[in-house]
Amino acid sequence: MGIAAGIGVLLPFPFYYWLWTYPQTWVNLCGIKRDPSKVMANVSHILKLLQFLSLFSVSTLTWPPPLFFWPLFGFGQFLNFRVFQLLGEAGTYYGVRFGKNIPWVTAFPFGVIRDPQYVGSIMSLLACISWVPFQYILLWILGYAFMMKVESTEDPATRAQPPLM
Repeated sequence: MGIAAGIGVLLPFPFYYWLWTYPQTWVNLCGIKRDPSKVMANVSHILKLLQFLSLFSVSTLTWPPPLFFWPLFGFGQFLNFRVFQLLGEAGTYYGVRFGKNIPWVTAFPFGVIRDPQYVGSIMSLLACISWVPFQYILLWILGYAFMMKVESTEDPATRAQPPLM
């Protein structure tokens, strides 16, 4: 396994862990004028790009993809899109941890699939198994599993308060 590619695949997870575990530090760092969920989204997009570049660096692309690619990738991306559509940016990017009031959602896929955004992402990764060596896919999935475990418990007392002026 290329060490740089492995690090690139794991890059976002310490960031997500820090924000989930210590949301007040992020809110304070963002200050009054910047929305912590928006800033998290922007940083996450950069980290996601680095993850994709890491996978691409060890990939062997062929066309056409295997038949299993289309349903796995398609449904996986549908779940990701649907979660974002229902929760919005603040709900997707830890708004509740940053002290925002995020309404509880029960529409599909919530209530049917546990952790639907992670499930969708894992499905999309597995769709790429014919192009990307298994160990990198596994490493990424283990990162998601770690975050699912971290995010499975939340103490409302640890939610962030608005930053001090």
